Amino acid sequence: MMSDDAGQMLIYDDPSDQRSLSLDDTSSTEESPDETRLSLDSSNDVVPYIGQRFPTHDAAYEFYSEFAKRCGFSIRRHRTEGKDGVGKGLTRRYFVCHRAGNTPIKTSNENKPQRNRKSSRCGCQAYMRISKITELGAPEWRVTGFANNHNHELLEPNQVRFLPAYRTISDTDKSRILMFAKTGISVQQMMRLMELEKCVEPGYLPFTEKDVRNLLQSIRKLDPEDESVDLLRMCRNIKEKDPNFRYEYTIDSNNRLENIAWSYASSVQAYEIFGDAVVFDTTHRLTAFDMPLGIWVGVNNYGVPCFFGCTLLREENLRSFSWALKAFLGFMDGKAPQTILTDQNMCLKEAIAMEMPVTKHALCIWMIVVKFPSWFNAVLGERYNEWKAEFYRLYNLESSEDFELGWRDMVNSFGLHTNRHIANLFALRTQWALPYLRSNFFAGMTTTGHSKAINAFIQRFLSAQTRLAHFVEQVAVAVDFKDQAAEQQTMQQNLQNISLKTGAPMESHAASVLTPFAFSKLQEQLVLAAHYASFPMEDSFLVRHHTKLEGGRKVYWVPQEGIISCSCHQFEFSGILCRHALRVLSTGNCFQIPERYLPLRWRKISTHSIKLLQSSPNEHAERIQLLQSMVSTLVAESAKSKERLDLATEQVSFLLSRVRQQPVSSQGLRDISTLHRNL
Repeated sequence: MMSDDAGQMLIYDDPSDQRSLSLDDTSSTEESPDETRLSLDSSNDVVPYIGQRFPTHDAAYEFYSEFAKRCGFSIRRHRTEGKDGVGKGLTRRYFVCHRAGNTPIKTSNENKPQRNRKSSRCGCQAYMRISKITELGAPEWRVTGFANNHNHELLEPNQVRFLPAYRTISDTDKSRILMFAKTGISVQQMMRLMELEKCVEPGYLPFTEKDVRNLLQSIRKLDPEDESVDLLRMCRNIKEKDPNFRYEYTIDSNNRLENIAWSYASSVQAYEIFGDAVVFDTTHRLTAFDMPLGIWVGVNNYGVPCFFGCTLLREENLRSFSWALKAFLGFMDGKAPQTILTDQNMCLKEAIAMEMPVTKHALCIWMIVVKFPSWFNAVLGERYNEWKAEFYRLYNLESSEDFELGWRDMVNSFGLHTNRHIANLFALRTQWALPYLRSNFFAGMTTTGHSKAINAFIQRFLSAQTRLAHFVEQVAVAVDFKDQAAEQQTMQQNLQNISLKTGAPMESHAASVLTPFAFSKLQEQLVLAAHYASFPMEDSFLVRHHTKLEGGRKVYWVPQEGIISCSCHQFEFSGILCRHALRVLSTGNCFQIPERYLPLRWRKISTHSIKLLQSSPNEHAERIQLLQSMVSTLVAESAKSKERLDLATEQVSFLLSRVRQQPVSSQGLRDISTLHRNL
């Protein structure tokens, strides 16, 4: 925009500044020629002054920009007088504070959505004016006006670097980012790698995660609308081939794909049995398209991660998360999990409270711990590892009272009274610390071992080079691969020789029923139970370690009903009986663990068989379970030699032919055929 001012051509870099700033000659301090000197080395000058000289207007801008950065603000070019190649050419330039001027009034357009972003402009009058002086020799630029009075707070050094003017991605860094993107790692991982490469503290790169995402978004070659059409077409094709494939999506007001979620038939089937505890991981993004990615994952009876569903969202807000959770519940016929683990996200927390009101929501400990280096490494220095060990000790305590006392001592010992991360962790303790969560079932997914397995699975289908339309297919391939790996791992576990350590009948009984993964957890408790003493009380038993004279756990046992419970809540937390309860059972001459404490989700049985067990009469279910255990034992024993395997194959073939000759009822025929196909 141009205007006429005293015969000079005025050009505004930002048209809105024409009416919002008044930086004319009368508002500036005039130069004093006697005090001028050429600032070829601007490092000698700390503060701009009237008469300061520069060889070019760009040199003046760079000097003022560095001065602004030290002071806590940034600058922008405001207006110029004159124009190169016209008359006297460019004669004057104005540089102003980034908060100069007022918010321009935007004309509304009904067909174009408004972003309604809050403006940072507040009419600040800080500025520097330079004028071109042509005397003897080459022309030079002198400061002819300067004001450093701001009507807003200036930023601290650790804050000013986040202003857009100081956030830059060099060509070298751009090349590294594009290379990282091709490997499929997340933006957060890219930032961490570049921090390590440049030896800077976390958060001190000259650009932010948002800048990296904007860069990746700008290099997209594909039309997102075409991609959306292809993606939906791909889902329809999969649905035609597999009617049990499930997907939902939403379209925005511009008829563009907004959100999409899907789940496979095998995932829905696995969720029926193992959907009691779920991780909803929303910490990843589909890098090539900068779309938030949500993944529902659980763990099966062999301790292997199993995939439940996936969602891609346009935004990470309450509306999007609420839609995703509704879609997921629709896939799973309305069955909500008992517990759900997520990252810390207020919108997601509200959405879960709305859509899954009876589900226990907790925070994934591994999603918290991964942030510790950036939070505490610089603060604690050499004591970081010592502090981390103390944190894990507190995390694994059983008593909330012990946790809070220990937390206070830890804060005092490491001098963390004013640390905001420590304060935030303590405020959220009931959502992540085990002393507050042990009454809820988590299937062991609060351990770092499971976190590594789940993350390794997720990384299989995160690829920056994946086309959006092919992503659903790529996830399906990853899920199939994982299912095959799980079957192989299951077979390997079943073929392992199980070593009994206590000789107790309860141990051999559990070994015949539980998967090797679950049995190993129970066996640990059985071995430890031998070191505990039990004392009968009026309505319970007091169980404590034989070296302790005080304390202990209360165990309530009703033998005639087969009910036992312990105040440590380990069974409720993991589905595995604790050492205290096992000690009481042993003392009470119990030679088998009651059926209800050998959960179906931890037994050596396929998902199809578990479904049949859940819908069958008790006697029929027990006989099926017994047969299943015998078959598992038969396989394990037969695999020990070629002779055994040949004999078992011959005898089972003969037995199978005889079984098929026996009559069955119509209901029994359906049950047996289902089992026969899936054992």
